[in-house]
Amino acid sequence: MAKLNEQQQTFLENPFVGVVTTLREDGSPHSTVVWVDVEDGVPGFNTALGRKKPENLKRDPRVSLLVVDPAETHKWIALDGKAEITTDGADPQIDRLAKKYLDADEYPYRVEGEQRVKVRIQPDRISTSGLDV
Repeated sequence: MAKLNEQQQTFLENPFVGVVTTLREDGSPHSTVVWVDVEDGVPGFNTALGRKKPENLKRDPRVSLLVVDPAETHKWIALDGKAEITTDGADPQIDRLAKKYLDADEYPYRVEGEQRVKVRIQPDRISTSGLDV
């Protein structure tokens, strides 16, 4: 298993969106934009039950994440590995992400009855460009 180094973690702490790719039942890729979090050195994102990402990951935990600096597109990090899904800490995580990306104290797009989930990615491979490693 690969681990983020300090510079990679710092890069992911920026409010840059990521593109996460999961696998549909037929094996085809499903890519969506996500807000990216790093907790205890582990990258991740937040979503909700009933959406395709958690359905895909429960069936097949393989996942990839790409984050590009929008101001300097030659700077990016790509990782792939296995996803771990939990509801533990998912609500506080989405509020932290709302602060990071929207400067809002709470996630403003909550849907009544929606169950948030936290997805942590245990990377097998990490690639970067434009970052001094």
